[in-house]
Amino acid sequence: MKASDTNDVDFTAARRRMVAEQFTVPYRGITNRRVLQAMATVPRHEFVPAAQRRWAYDDGPLPIGYGQTLSQPYIVALMTQELNPHAADRVLEIGTGSGYQAAVLAQLVKEVYTIEIVDILAARAAADLQRLGYHNVHVRAGDGCNGWPDKAPFDAVIVTCAPQHIPQPLVDQLKHGGRMTIPVGPPMNQELYVLEKRDGTIHQREVLPVRFVPMTGDEDEDA
Repeated sequence: MKASDTNDVDFTAARRRMVAEQFTVPYRGITNRRVLQAMATVPRHEFVPAAQRRWAYDDGPLPIGYGQTLSQPYIVALMTQELNPHAADRVLEIGTGSGYQAAVLAQLVKEVYTIEIVDILAARAAADLQRLGYHNVHVRAGDGCNGWPDKAPFDAVIVTCAPQHIPQPLVDQLKHGGRMTIPVGPPMNQELYVLEKRDGTIHQREVLPVRFVPMTGDEDEDA
């Protein structure tokens, strides 16, 4: 398929169908109106390679190069809903990838700080986010395992790659009362967790089995 073949795709209609058919059906249960509005607004097709744009709103992940993927729309919506974002929040994202998840969060919170370990993807995401007007997103290339200490603490942390265990620096950089969504485990046995820091204690619950690319970086390698 040529990039020009996407010219006849009505992406606005595709976004509407994505929300109606993938999120609000009973077994999916995405009910947060702010999240639904963000998912209906952010142009997902702008965050994937041109050859993939025709499938940007389909119910599945898409490759973005360098061994990385853009998560299935439902998973983006679910992780965002579970994060329970508030308008005044400052959020840390680990695993910028294409920048799409950061753009969704940018619609919902005050500031997003996002880290990508693949330099080329970080640069591309930063350029796309600026081009599309998401000026409250700050992108850094580097190892996300150690978080972003000089910008901590954060109201929420979202991790879009799977470590073998939950990196302690990310827990430490979470505010009291803060939330984290993170997939944990080896490639074929991952679980999505939601963490909350309350009364000096981390409370966690399992959400569902997932499949993410592995986290790479010093913290996970040392586990």
